[in-house]
Amino acid sequence: MARLSREDRQIALGRLQAGQSQSAIARHFHVSQSTISRLWVRFQATGSVADLPRAGRPRATTAAHDRFIRLRHLRNRFLSASSSVQALPGPHRLSDQTVRNRLHEAGLRARRPHRGAVLTRRPRQNRVQWGNQHLRWTVRNHWRHVWFSDESYFLLQRHDGRRRVYRRVNERYAPNCVDEAPVHGGGGVMVWGAINTAGRSTLVHVQGRITAQRYVEEILRPHALPLLADQDAIFQQDNARPHTARLATQFLTDHHVQVLPWPSMSPDMNPIEHLWYELDRRVRRREEAPANHRDLLQALQEEWDTIPQQDIRHLIQSMPRRCRAVVAAQGSHTPY
Repeated sequence: MARLSREDRQIALGRLQAGQSQSAIARHFHVSQSTISRLWVRFQATGSVADLPRAGRPRATTAAHDRFIRLRHLRNRFLSASSSVQALPGPHRLSDQTVRNRLHEAGLRARRPHRGAVLTRRPRQNRVQWGNQHLRWTVRNHWRHVWFSDESYFLLQRHDGRRRVYRRVNERYAPNCVDEAPVHGGGGVMVWGAINTAGRSTLVHVQGRITAQRYVEEILRPHALPLLADQDAIFQQDNARPHTARLATQFLTDHHVQVLPWPSMSPDMNPIEHLWYELDRRVRRREEAPANHRDLLQALQEEWDTIPQQDIRHLIQSMPRRCRAVVAAQGSHTPY
């Protein structure tokens, strides 16, 4: 059962005294209703919400220790428990687990951080401005005309550190317990694609370093232009150098392609980013993993063609919500 910290008990008590229901308070703190009920009974009986005296090992930390641990980790969310043990003032014999327990009581648990682009003041301002400019865009009248495009690099083997092996003691270096991985993931392949509510492009293999000349001759001319034949079509691309080079922009201008202005450092605004994740997940779920670059490219192209169009349509329908989210976040990171 979840345990309320001292601060949360005081907040819950204040809500109870203000007339809020026990069930609503329990939902707010993610605890059972009986926990809130017992808290209220204890307060009526003792006039306090502090823990009652109990048998067992005495608490290893004082209230000052608890406050120091909580504030230190709220100020820097990436600190380790061991660093807080060393930084605690005065004599003590605390363990790392004790620090973790105090953080758990404060509602702080170690989790994988979200990895986002570096957003300085200028990109945040541009993101807010872009979001405000497109707040009134609707899927029916605007976003359904947009072709979202991007390149993505897929590794042949990806290791994110979360794989586990079941082994006995002294089997760390046993051949069947070693996770063998080539250096740098064994390389990978880069692909380009574009999506729209009505369809998708072919998945284009991009070999080597992409330049403005190659971007025009190998992607825009043979693959993007046929998609943009409709006079209402809008082309979206990020601000990578080959995309914004004079050669590429002049080519799009000469062919009367309407380009959607795009804020820098904004992959969360592009729905195709979620499609890349889904494509990678589908390839990883295959019973027979790709053995080389050719197999990987073939698997990517096969899975790209089998992704339901309804999934793509659903991603693009999220654009109004993305615009509202980036404005609400004042240009900072969004859940997308």
